[in-house]
Amino acid sequence: MAPASPASLREQLQALIAHLPDGDVEVGPLVEALGTQGLLLLVILLTLVFLIPVSIPGVSTVFGAVIVLIGVARMRGRPLWLPGAVRRRRVPAGRLRGALDVGLTWVRRLERITRPGRLAAMSDGRGVGLFNDAALILGAILLMAPFGFIPFSNTVPGIALMCLAIGLLQRDGLTVLLGHLMNVLTIVYFAILIGGGGLALRELVSRVWPG
Repeated sequence: MAPASPASLREQLQALIAHLPDGDVEVGPLVEALGTQGLLLLVILLTLVFLIPVSIPGVSTVFGAVIVLIGVARMRGRPLWLPGAVRRRRVPAGRLRGALDVGLTWVRRLERITRPGRLAAMSDGRGVGLFNDAALILGAILLMAPFGFIPFSNTVPGIALMCLAIGLLQRDGLTVLLGHLMNVLTIVYFAILIGGGGLALRELVSRVWPG
Protein backbone atom coordinates (compact mmCIF):
# COMPACT_ATOMS: atom_id res chain seq x y z
CA MET A 1 0.00 0.00 0.00
CA ALA A 2 1.50 3.36 -1.05
CA PRO A 3 2.01 5.91 1.77
CA ALA A 4 -0.41 8.80 1.84
CA SER A 5 0.91 11.92 0.17
CA PRO A 6 1.69 14.79 2.57
CA ALA A 7 -0.97 17.42 3.01
CA SER A 8 -0.58 20.44 0.76
CA LEU A 9 0.11 23.87 2.21
CA ARG A 10 -3.50 24.86 1.58
CA GLU A 11 -4.82 21.72 3.31
CA GLN A 12 -2.63 22.36 6.36
CA LEU A 13 -3.91 25.91 6.63
CA GLN A 14 -7.53 24.83 6.14
CA ALA A 15 -7.16 22.36 9.01
CA LEU A 16 -5.74 25.06 11.27
CA ILE A 17 -8.56 27.48 10.41
CA ALA A 18 -11.18 24.78 11.01
CA HIS A 19 -9.86 24.31 14.55
CA LEU A 20 -10.05 27.97 15.52
CA PRO A 21 -12.16 28.30 18.70
CA ASP A 22 -15.41 30.26 18.86
CA GLY A 23 -15.48 33.77 20.27
CA ASP A 24 -12.42 35.97 20.46
CA VAL A 25 -9.03 34.35 19.86
CA GLU A 26 -5.89 35.11 21.82
CA VAL A 27 -2.73 35.51 19.74
CA GLY A 28 -0.70 33.21 22.02
CA PRO A 29 -2.77 30.04 21.48
CA LEU A 30 -3.07 30.88 17.78
CA VAL A 31 0.73 30.90 17.54
CA GLU A 32 1.09 27.73 19.61
CA ALA A 33 -1.40 25.89 17.35
CA LEU A 34 1.25 25.84 14.63
CA GLY A 35 3.99 24.58 16.95
CA THR A 36 6.32 22.30 15.04
CA GLN A 37 4.92 23.21 11.62
CA GLY A 38 7.30 26.12 11.48
CA LEU A 39 7.51 29.87 11.65
CA LEU A 40 7.03 30.35 7.90
CA LEU A 41 3.68 28.56 8.04
CA LEU A 42 2.75 30.92 10.86
CA VAL A 43 3.66 33.92 8.69
CA ILE A 44 1.37 32.61 5.95
CA LEU A 45 -1.50 32.10 8.42
CA LEU A 46 -1.08 35.60 9.86
CA THR A 47 -1.01 37.27 6.44
CA LEU A 48 -4.07 35.51 5.01
CA VAL A 49 -6.35 37.99 6.73
CA PHE A 50 -4.79 40.92 4.87
CA LEU A 51 -5.29 39.55 1.36
CA ILE A 52 -8.67 41.26 1.07
CA PRO A 53 -8.94 45.09 0.91
CA VAL A 54 -10.89 45.32 4.19
CA SER A 55 -9.04 45.74 7.49
CA ILE A 56 -9.95 44.31 10.89
CA PRO A 57 -9.08 47.11 13.37
CA GLY A 58 -5.93 46.46 15.40
CA VAL A 59 -5.02 43.19 13.69
CA SER A 60 -2.27 44.55 11.43
CA THR A 61 -0.37 45.99 14.41
CA VAL A 62 -0.52 42.79 16.45
CA PHE A 63 0.10 40.35 13.59
CA GLY A 64 2.79 42.61 12.15
CA ALA A 65 4.56 42.64 15.52
CA VAL A 66 4.44 38.83 15.63
CA ILE A 67 5.94 38.59 12.13
CA VAL A 68 8.73 41.01 13.14
CA LEU A 69 9.53 38.69 16.05
CA ILE A 70 9.44 35.69 13.68
CA GLY A 71 11.97 37.41 11.40
CA VAL A 72 14.20 38.18 14.37
CA ALA A 73 13.91 34.60 15.66
CA ARG A 74 14.87 33.22 12.23
CA MET A 75 17.83 35.58 11.96
CA ARG A 76 19.07 34.53 15.40
CA GLY A 77 18.22 30.85 14.97
CA ARG A 78 16.20 30.94 18.19
CA PRO A 79 12.65 29.80 19.14
CA LEU A 80 9.91 32.40 18.75
CA TRP A 81 9.35 34.58 21.83
CA LEU A 82 6.25 36.73 22.30
CA PRO A 83 5.77 39.40 24.99
CA GLY A 84 2.83 38.84 27.31
CA ALA A 85 0.88 41.82 25.96
CA VAL A 86 1.01 40.37 22.43
CA ARG A 87 0.18 36.83 23.58
CA ARG A 88 -2.91 38.06 25.44
CA ARG A 89 -4.17 40.31 22.62
CA ARG A 90 -7.56 39.11 21.38
CA VAL A 91 -9.01 39.26 17.87
CA PRO A 92 -12.61 38.46 16.80
CA ALA A 93 -12.65 34.83 15.65
CA GLY A 94 -15.70 35.17 13.40
CA ARG A 95 -14.28 37.97 11.27
CA LEU A 96 -10.84 36.37 11.39
CA ARG A 97 -12.12 33.02 10.11
CA GLY A 98 -14.06 34.66 7.28
CA ALA A 99 -11.05 36.69 6.15
CA LEU A 100 -8.78 33.64 6.38
CA ASP A 101 -11.14 31.60 4.21
CA VAL A 102 -11.06 34.29 1.53
CA GLY A 103 -7.28 34.60 1.82
CA LEU A 104 -6.88 30.87 1.12
CA THR A 105 -7.74 31.56 -2.52
CA TRP A 106 -4.42 33.40 -2.77
CA VAL A 107 -2.58 30.42 -1.29
CA ARG A 108 -4.22 28.16 -3.90
CA ARG A 109 -3.06 30.48 -6.70
CA LEU A 110 0.48 30.75 -5.36
CA GLU A 111 0.71 26.98 -4.88
CA ARG A 112 -0.01 26.53 -8.58
CA ILE A 113 2.89 28.70 -9.68
CA THR A 114 5.58 27.69 -7.16
CA ARG A 115 8.36 25.35 -8.25
CA PRO A 116 10.73 23.97 -5.57
CA GLY A 117 14.37 24.60 -6.44
CA ARG A 118 13.71 27.39 -8.96
CA LEU A 119 16.24 30.26 -8.73
CA ALA A 120 17.77 28.49 -5.74
CA ALA A 121 20.28 31.31 -5.25
CA MET A 122 17.40 33.46 -3.91
CA SER A 123 16.42 30.97 -1.23
CA ASP A 124 19.58 29.07 -0.21
CA GLY A 125 22.64 30.16 1.75
CA ARG A 126 23.28 31.90 5.06
CA GLY A 127 23.81 35.39 3.63
CA VAL A 128 20.76 35.20 1.39
CA GLY A 129 18.79 33.77 4.32
CA LEU A 130 19.61 36.78 6.48
CA PHE A 131 18.61 39.10 3.64
CA ASN A 132 15.29 37.30 3.20
CA ASP A 133 14.59 37.33 6.94
CA ALA A 134 15.31 41.07 6.97
CA ALA A 135 12.78 41.39 4.14
CA LEU A 136 10.21 39.61 6.33
CA ILE A 137 10.86 42.17 9.07
CA LEU A 138 10.58 45.05 6.58
CA GLY A 139 7.29 43.69 5.22
CA ALA A 140 5.91 43.35 8.74
CA ILE A 141 6.88 46.93 9.62
CA LEU A 142 5.17 48.14 6.43
CA LEU A 143 2.12 46.10 7.41
CA MET A 144 2.02 47.96 10.74
CA ALA A 145 2.12 51.40 9.09
CA PRO A 146 -0.89 53.57 10.12
CA PHE A 147 -2.65 53.45 6.74
CA GLY A 148 -5.13 50.67 7.59
CA PHE A 149 -8.12 52.81 6.63
CA ILE A 150 -6.79 53.19 3.05
CA PRO A 151 -7.68 50.37 0.61
CA PHE A 152 -4.86 47.90 -0.15
CA SER A 153 -2.48 49.46 2.42
CA ASN A 154 -2.49 46.12 4.27
CA THR A 155 -3.06 43.97 1.17
CA VAL A 156 0.14 44.91 -0.70
CA PRO A 157 2.57 44.22 2.20
CA GLY A 158 0.45 41.16 3.04
CA ILE A 159 1.09 39.77 -0.45
CA ALA A 160 4.80 40.56 -0.05
CA LEU A 161 4.97 38.59 3.19
CA MET A 162 2.92 35.75 1.74
CA CYS A 163 5.25 35.44 -1.28
CA LEU A 164 8.36 35.55 0.90
CA ALA A 165 7.04 32.91 3.30
CA ILE A 166 5.74 30.55 0.61
CA GLY A 167 8.88 31.01 -1.49
CA LEU A 168 11.14 30.20 1.45
CA LEU A 169 8.98 27.28 2.57
CA GLN A 170 8.87 25.83 -0.96
CA ARG A 171 12.48 26.87 -1.75
CA ASP A 172 11.25 28.76 -4.80
CA GLY A 173 13.57 31.70 -5.41
CA LEU A 174 11.28 33.30 -8.00
CA THR A 175 8.43 33.56 -5.49
CA VAL A 176 10.90 34.99 -2.95
CA LEU A 177 11.97 37.56 -5.54
CA LEU A 178 8.32 38.47 -6.11
CA GLY A 179 8.04 39.09 -2.36
CA HIS A 180 10.98 41.51 -2.47
CA LEU A 181 9.40 43.34 -5.43
CA MET A 182 6.09 43.64 -3.55
CA ASN A 183 7.97 45.17 -0.59
CA VAL A 184 9.40 47.79 -2.98
CA LEU A 185 5.93 48.39 -4.43
CA THR A 186 4.57 48.89 -0.90
CA ILE A 187 7.22 51.54 -0.19
CA VAL A 188 6.38 53.33 -3.45
CA TYR A 189 2.64 53.17 -2.66
CA PHE A 190 3.16 54.59 0.82
CA ALA A 191 5.42 57.33 -0.54
CA ILE A 192 2.65 58.33 -2.95
CA LEU A 193 0.11 58.35 -0.10
CA ILE A 194 2.36 60.50 2.08
CA GLY A 195 3.22 62.83 -0.80
CA GLY A 196 -0.43 63.18 -1.80
CA GLY A 197 -1.42 63.83 1.79
CA GLY A 198 1.24 66.53 2.08
CA LEU A 199 0.00 68.26 -1.07
CA ALA A 200 -3.61 68.10 0.13
CA LEU A 201 -2.62 69.58 3.49
CA ARG A 202 -0.67 72.40 1.85
CA GLU A 203 -3.64 73.18 -0.41
CA LEU A 204 -5.95 73.24 2.59
CA VAL A 205 -3.65 75.59 4.50
CA SER A 206 -3.35 77.91 1.49
CA ARG A 207 -7.15 78.10 1.24
CA VAL A 208 -7.66 78.75 4.97
CA TRP A 209 -4.79 81.23 5.29
CA PRO A 210 -4.24 82.67 1.79
CA GLY A 211 -1.02 84.57 1.17
